[in-house]
Amino acid sequence: MAKLTDYEHSDLSERTKAALRLADRLTRETPAVDEAFYDDLRRHFSDDQILDLGMTITFASGWQRFIEAFGIVPDRWRDGAPPPFHALHDHDSKLRLPPTLESR
Repeated sequence: MAKLTDYEHSDLSERTKAALRLADRLTRETPAVDEAFYDDLRRHFSDDQILDLGMTITFASGWQRFIEAFGIVPDRWRDGAPPPFHALHDHDSKLRLPPTLESR
């Protein structure tokens, strides 16, 4: 995990760094992939692999945004695992709508 905080300067493979760069770009507020970046990706991955990576990254990112937006807390966490962001405040896993949506 420590290598991920500064992966560009880590000893991770160039292929892994390219995948992490793609994850960074696709999870920005405004995702963008220019031709030079795409060419760099193609040095490490086939078009099918880029598609698979992109779909996996955006699904995981979208799911994370969804559960954060609705305050969903998983039913169980392993002992010793860091608590989820809402677990410090309430301990159920029921879907809780934001106050602006509760009154509708």
